[in-house]
Amino acid sequence: MTDRAIKTPIRIEGITAILSVKDMKATREFYVDLLGFKEEDWGTDEFTSFRHTGGSFYACQGYQGNPGTWIWVGFDGDIFALYEELKVANVSFQLPPTNYSWALEMAIYDPDGHVLRFGKEPDETKPYVDLEG
Repeated sequence: MTDRAIKTPIRIEGITAILSVKDMKATREFYVDLLGFKEEDWGTDEFTSFRHTGGSFYACQGYQGNPGTWIWVGFDGDIFALYEELKVANVSFQLPPTNYSWALEMAIYDPDGHVLRFGKEPDETKPYVDLEG
């Protein structure tokens, strides 16, 4: 432990991102209607929480958080099928499915320009983009 390390024991119950949104209706349509998230019953048009199988985040209209936040979304499923469905839904992509040595991933933009970086185990049968000569 360094001299700067706190001495008081702490227990972190969880860490959850807060995304700044301009239009909660558009946010709901994207996360609930398109991606299948569930909104908490206590949510309002100013502040709410969206959850999916293994995670959640808060959405705050008008303040808290910063535009352009990136969120890692550990993904279990067919990333190529999801990519095709999202293309049909006119979702904007930052990165199509790409096989890196650390993950097979793709990145999409939500209505506020936040980046959802979907990733899963890399495909070991294919070359890794980051290791190509």
